[in-house]
Amino acid sequence: TMAQSKSLLVLENFIGGKFVPCSSYIDSYNPSTGDVYCKVPDSGKEEVEAAVKAAKDAFPVWSSKSPLERSQILNKLADLIEQDLEAFAQAESKDQGKTITFARTVDIPRAVYNFRFFASSILHHVTECTEMATMGCVHYTSRTPVGVAGLISPWNLPLYLLTWKIAPAIACGNTVVAKPSEMTSVTAWMMCKLLEKAGVPHGVVNVVFGKGAKAGEALVCHPDVPLISFTGSTLTAQRITEKSAPHCKRLSLELGGKNPAIIFDDADLKQCIPTTVRSSFANQGEICLCTSRIFVQRGIYSEFLKRFVAEAKKWKTGNPSDPTVNMGALISKEHLEKVRNYVKKAQTEGAKILCGEEVDSLALPPGNQKGYFMLPTVITEVKDESCCMQEEIFGPVTCVVAFDTEEEVIKRANGVKYGLAATVWSSNVGRVHRVAHRLQSGLVWTNCWLVRDLNLPFGGMKASGIGREGAKDSYEFFTEVKTITIKH
Repeated sequence: TMAQSKSLLVLENFIGGKFVPCSSYIDSYNPSTGDVYCKVPDSGKEEVEAAVKAAKDAFPVWSSKSPLERSQILNKLADLIEQDLEAFAQAESKDQGKTITFARTVDIPRAVYNFRFFASSILHHVTECTEMATMGCVHYTSRTPVGVAGLISPWNLPLYLLTWKIAPAIACGNTVVAKPSEMTSVTAWMMCKLLEKAGVPHGVVNVVFGKGAKAGEALVCHPDVPLISFTGSTLTAQRITEKSAPHCKRLSLELGGKNPAIIFDDADLKQCIPTTVRSSFANQGEICLCTSRIFVQRGIYSEFLKRFVAEAKKWKTGNPSDPTVNMGALISKEHLEKVRNYVKKAQTEGAKILCGEEVDSLALPPGNQKGYFMLPTVITEVKDESCCMQEEIFGPVTCVVAFDTEEEVIKRANGVKYGLAATVWSSNVGRVHRVAHRLQSGLVWTNCWLVRDLNLPFGGMKASGIGREGAKDSYEFFTEVKTITIKH
């Protein structure tokens, strides 16, 4: 009805410091109710063209500012987001389906910290200098911003992952054209409203909303965007690589994972079980670092399984704005269908579903009946070659299998195309180092999960991506290095 569409939130692109309406729009749904709640610009070539031009025009002034000046602006922006933390958290929860608790304690605080972290780190980078006394030469390096950065971020941690890209890009003196996921654009749009107040000059940060195939592709193919940072699926990354190859673009690709947890018989189950439940089901399992293959040593397998399932069943799934809920809605109807199909496939292969989808019934409040909900689901007796053990499901589904020896489990853990994160549970220090060393994984957590130091490299091996991000790594990616030799 007309009255209903009047109350819908209508987003606009942010180009050159102004909000610009778009000629066509995409419906964005509230995953917890199944209703359209917002209209997102369906941008394409024209809008991207305007945004790149604005970014290009803003580059000379922004890139010539001192790191300290840029740092002060980043800190101001962090303060402004933090002042609006509750509004941002509410919007993120409504738009993405995640619990209000998760948005409040993880997403928005981390977005704030991303700006503060890079505001600080940019002040501490140093360049190198070497001397060749015998040749009477001195060599030194200088680092300069690259230009217009194209940043494409996903729907699972919308503001968190967008700011993880914007902060280092602009801290280093680049200007930005960002394209958030069309499914979760609201918090990016809210952030745009704070840019001018923070002192970000017009054109330094431009946000173009729309679909990957249209807006994303226009950005990736633009000759004046020398650098692309992307977080999302391996499939999309392949397309980005192909499209950007003729332009020799610099790429940072943070892709999926099929992350193993390896639980040895000397693990402290009191800590291991709640943490592994969290690592499997946090944010509805929609985090690239979530655990989806759990290898348990045979001696403790049945005890682990019993306790793990009992703990998973305690998780409350429901209205994301209810603070007692552990798990909200999945992002979309299509995604829910996809995740459910993995569970069905496992069943046809003879695997056992111990709890969740197909086994337990989900009681939802009246307003959430049409939402995209699913219970934490545990699958066992599944073969290593099953698609449930090989492909990224990206939902609240985890597979638990037994293993016998250290040698065997390392081979099995490495036996997928991905290599993003892994967790190892054992109280034997020697074993922890040995196993961590041999896992093909960009990150290995031992006796914990998702403890991050932003100084250290983040990223994956194999099909989990190209490049690393972190204090030093992001600085290197977002700057161009030059070696200068002076003979005296």
